[in-house]
Amino acid sequence: MMEKIVSDVAIIGGGIMGASAALALRQMGFTVTLLERDFCGSRSSGVNYGGVRRQGRPLTQLPLAQRAHAIWSRLPELIGIDGEYQRSGHLKMARSEADLASLEAYRERSRGFGMGLQMLSAADLRTQHPWLGARAVGGSFCPDDGHANPRLVSPAFARAAVRLGADIREQTRVDTMVHDGRHFVLTSGVALEVRARYLLNCAGAWAGAVAAHFGEAVPMVSGHPVMAVTEPLPMFMNLSLGVEGGGIYARQAPRGNCVIGGSQGYALDADRARPSRDALSLVLARTVELLPKLRHAHIIRSWSGTEGYLPDREPVLSPSATTPGLFHGFGFAGAGFQIGPAVGAVLADLVRDGTTATPIAAFSILRFPSVSSLNPST
Repeated sequence: MMEKIVSDVAIIGGGIMGASAALALRQMGFTVTLLERDFCGSRSSGVNYGGVRRQGRPLTQLPLAQRAHAIWSRLPELIGIDGEYQRSGHLKMARSEADLASLEAYRERSRGFGMGLQMLSAADLRTQHPWLGARAVGGSFCPDDGHANPRLVSPAFARAAVRLGADIREQTRVDTMVHDGRHFVLTSGVALEVRARYLLNCAGAWAGAVAAHFGEAVPMVSGHPVMAVTEPLPMFMNLSLGVEGGGIYARQAPRGNCVIGGSQGYALDADRARPSRDALSLVLARTVELLPKLRHAHIIRSWSGTEGYLPDREPVLSPSATTPGLFHGFGFAGAGFQIGPAVGAVLADLVRDGTTATPIAAFSILRFPSVSSLNPST
C-alpha cells in the first residue's frame, strides 16, 4: 500500500543546501519532507574539498557568503558537531606579477565586505610559510576563512533537521512530480506519495532535470573535480591554500592527511565519476611544485564527483518563473560548500516571506533566455 504524506514543504535533494533548508524551515515551524535518492551528503556536498572560503568569490556572492560565515560560526550549537571546522585562514597564491595584480584588484573591489584581506609579498611568504615552493611570488590572505570536513558536516545538517522533526527519506528516488494547481505531488515508485504546497529544487547536478520538468530548461553541464588525499604527515600547513587562476587547492586535515584537488575527471555514467590517470598526474605535479613536502608522500585515495555548472558560473537561487511555490537552489559550480547553509536559510526565507533580505537578484533563473522568454514581463 502506498504511504501518503502531506507536508508544508517538500525538498528534492539531501546535500548541504537541501538539508540546511530543512533545518531552517523546521526552526520556522514548517512541516518538511526531504527526498534523497542516495544518502544525505553522499554526493558533491560530501565529497568536495572542504574549503570554507569567501575570498575569491564573485562580488555578487559575497552577501550570501557573509551570511553563511555567521552560520558557520555557530556550527556546534546548530548541528551538534564542529565538523572539523577551522578558521585557519585562506591563502590565495600568485604565481606571476599579473596574478598578484589581480589579487590586489580583488581586494580593492571587495573592501566593503569585511574580509580583511592581507596582501603578502614573496618575502612575507618565505618568512611566514617556508614550506611553500619557490613558484609563489605573493598572495592574498583571508584570516577568517578556513576549511571543514564535508563528510561530517553535510550529513550532520540532515540529522539536525530530523531531530527537529523533519521527515527525511534516504534512498528514495523521485519518479514523478506534478503541480495540480494547489499542491506539488511527488511519488517514489508505488511506495510513497508526498503532497506539499512548496517544493525546493536542491537536486545538485541533477537539478536541471527538475527545472526542465516545470518548463525551465537551463544550460547546465556537469563537471567532475579530481580529489586525492595523502597518508598522514607531520603537520606543516596551517591554512587552506588556493591559487589565483585555478590549478590546485590543498589543506591539511587534523590527522595530518593532505587533501588536494584540481583538474577534471570523467563520468562513468549519469551517476558516477572518477579521476583519470592523466588528470591525477597533473594535479600531483602542480601540487608538488607548490608544496615540495608532498614530493614523496603516498596517495592513499583519489575520487571524483559530479557538480553542476552554468555558463556564467553563478548559481540559480530564486523562485520559479513558471510555477508558484517552486524555489530553486542549484548550480554552484564546485563552490557551494561554504555558502550552503546560507542557501538553505534563503530558501526558507522565500517559503515563509516570498522574499529575502540577502541580495539574490544575480541568481535569478530568469537570466537565461530560454526561461525569460516564458515570462513576457521580464
